[in-house]
Amino acid sequence: MSKMAIRAEHLGKRYRIGQRESYKTFRDAITNVAAAPLRRLMRRANSSNEDEYFWALKDVSFEVESGEVVGIIGRNGAGKSTLLKILSCITTPTTGSVRLRGRVSSLLEVGTGFHPELTGRENIYLSGSILGMKRREIDDKFDNIVKFAEVEKFLDTPAKRYSSGMYVRLAFAVAAHLEPEILMVDEVLAVGDASFQKKCLNKMQSVGEEGRTVLFVSHNMPAITRLCSRTILLDAGSVLHDGPSPQVVATYLLSGVGTTAAREWPDLNKAPGNDIVRLLAVRVRMEDGKIADVIDIRRPVGIEMEFEVMKPGHVLVPNYHFFNEEGVNVFIAHEHDPDWLRNPRPKGCYASTAWIPGNLLSEGTMIVGAAISTMDPHKVHFSERDAVAFQVVDSLDGDSARGDYAGHFAGVVRPLLRWTTRFNPNSETPALKVTEKTR
Repeated sequence: MSKMAIRAEHLGKRYRIGQRESYKTFRDAITNVAAAPLRRLMRRANSSNEDEYFWALKDVSFEVESGEVVGIIGRNGAGKSTLLKILSCITTPTTGSVRLRGRVSSLLEVGTGFHPELTGRENIYLSGSILGMKRREIDDKFDNIVKFAEVEKFLDTPAKRYSSGMYVRLAFAVAAHLEPEILMVDEVLAVGDASFQKKCLNKMQSVGEEGRTVLFVSHNMPAITRLCSRTILLDAGSVLHDGPSPQVVATYLLSGVGTTAAREWPDLNKAPGNDIVRLLAVRVRMEDGKIADVIDIRRPVGIEMEFEVMKPGHVLVPNYHFFNEEGVNVFIAHEHDPDWLRNPRPKGCYASTAWIPGNLLSEGTMIVGAAISTMDPHKVHFSERDAVAFQVVDSLDGDSARGDYAGHFAGVVRPLLRWTTRFNPNSETPALKVTEKTR
């Protein structure tokens, strides 16, 4: 019989507009006490703003059993990080209550969890002590933590001198290897490089397989569907859906709450990329040029990437990564336009479109990541995961690969293949004389 690891009942969190919640040192606390009278005077002087509040979470209730791996998704501002802070006992709820069973380790933000003045080595032991572990237990895990984090050379360097990538690598390694019963991870893995992200996902998968509870907040839908059997979708601080990951992810992507068929970055300075190339937009288009998030399985669909080349002379290759709603990488497509194949691009704005033929994709949600790379030497200029998404719908007219079959039709792709049939009405007729029909 499974035990309950997390029970959240009617959680609510209210903030005053303009108020910021921070992680304070002892010196900050003393300063705040001294400044309290002045703040009260300021609040009286600005009493018109006294009642301006917003609810980051509203009446959120759910239960998680021991050993479950649960994803939490939603757009920015939906309340995901606030929920994890409450579950990690970093923030107190305004309403409701939380019950946790077991040791909790959380990795919520870059810059929290470690003492900046202590070395990496000292922070490992500090974190283990906070979790209630004995020094011998930490010793047993120490080498694996250091090896995973790849920070051997900087182990005796104060954490404040770490880059954000080094900080996250060590923080994740500590959180995942010190064997908490409950592991909570927010979207901090985006700081690491692609190989480390993959290693983290594999580690979280193994933690779940060991029977420990994992809560994973992410915008990476393939990672959610790969790791989590169940997902909770938050919107405007409330639970919108709670159920099997493929269904909840599909709802998120196609309901207008999450990723849509078109995304644009109008501010070039904030767009994905670097000083060589920047991403301006990614769009899903039908044959007639219209943007669409629902595509007939029999019709071609184009994925358009608009980008700005800032510096000339680089061979840039637009590419797409296609995932289905279960997190399976269906295929990767690189641009093969002969006009630009192996040719450096001059400065300017480009729009490259990859066309997927009809009767190739299976029905369901298709999630598209967009990137631009240089192949020699290999360099990724930007990689925007989950850039757009669209839904492929099959026809019941009988003229797709489904034919007249109306039930569940498995498979990553659903090509309409050419079939040939040899018919022999008389078993004595030589094989060479049979009639061949081609469809």
